Amino acid sequence: GKSVLYCVFLHLQYSFSYMTEKHFLIESSDPALFYGVNNANLRLLRALCPKLRIVARDNVVRVIGSEEDMAAFDETFAALDRHCAKYNRLAEEDIINILKHRTAESDANSDTIVYSTGGRPIAPRSANQRKLVEAFRTNDMLFAVGPAGSGKTYTAIALAVRALKNKEVKKLILSRPAVEAGEKLGFLPGDMKEKIDPYLRPLYDALEEMIPPAKLQEYIETNVIQIAPLAFMRGRTLNDAVVILDEAQNTTSAQIKMFLTRMGWNTKMIITGDRTQIDLPHSVRSGLIEAIELLRGIPGIAFIEMDKGDIVRHKLVTRIVEAYEGANNRHYEEGKQ
Repeated sequence: GKSVLYCVFLHLQYSFSYMTEKHFLIESSDPALFYGVNNANLRLLRALCPKLRIVARDNVVRVIGSEEDMAAFDETFAALDRHCAKYNRLAEEDIINILKHRTAESDANSDTIVYSTGGRPIAPRSANQRKLVEAFRTNDMLFAVGPAGSGKTYTAIALAVRALKNKEVKKLILSRPAVEAGEKLGFLPGDMKEKIDPYLRPLYDALEEMIPPAKLQEYIETNVIQIAPLAFMRGRTLNDAVVILDEAQNTTSAQIKMFLTRMGWNTKMIITGDRTQIDLPHSVRSGLIEAIELLRGIPGIAFIEMDKGDIVRHKLVTRIVEAYEGANNRHYEEGKQ
């Protein structure tokens, strides 16, 4: 009897001597999405990898097993993390497909830029939005000009998020001029951040559709994503980034020149604006209009002109834009007489 127990002890000792422990970090995706509701994905992963002991806490997955099984899991874990980050979801069928080395979804010949937090594909929805996506591949600076609702800012942010997820850049910088359109900042309640945030809210809204809340908060806290008024750009050189200037029609000549000259190495800039919504005093010329006139024809700079045909909001938005365009044209003709 003692000899049998001794043999069992030696076998166990031999087995454990070949066990190894490794910690895997969930770096690209949101741990809550990775683990699933009530840790359903984690339980499935344990069931599909019975030879491994898998324990998770926060964004660290601790795995114990043989070196051979661990090597196979290493590849699987990286694929799961990439899938979760790319599609903003990780379903049971995705896990099974990845473990069986099958591609869960193919983006071949797809217009998809990124996926929303609900897993919905975000893709260009008009010809000019598609031109913006194509121009981003081949140019370092883009001007996207068009009416409200034409998707210029939303598409620009989607392109920036994709570049960040693909590790093409290290940070995203989004900015707007804080123009006092009808309200004086000094009379608004709160500290400076609370006064400025309403101007930047549309940028937050777009990001919240594309990046899970916990991951977005992490990016903002670590300055991977920076959202700030245009004045905060002064004196900086922006490297390894996608930089977006929204509502550029409300910049002065000096402001937009300051912004454009912040460009550093491995940086792409997207400048968006709407000529019909200039909130500057009548005596001040829009920096956006001046920049388009001065820079047109320079290699590496692309200009995308959007119109009411690109509007993807409620159908009434198109009619409202048409009504204001008609009124502006009538005033112009009356002024000539």
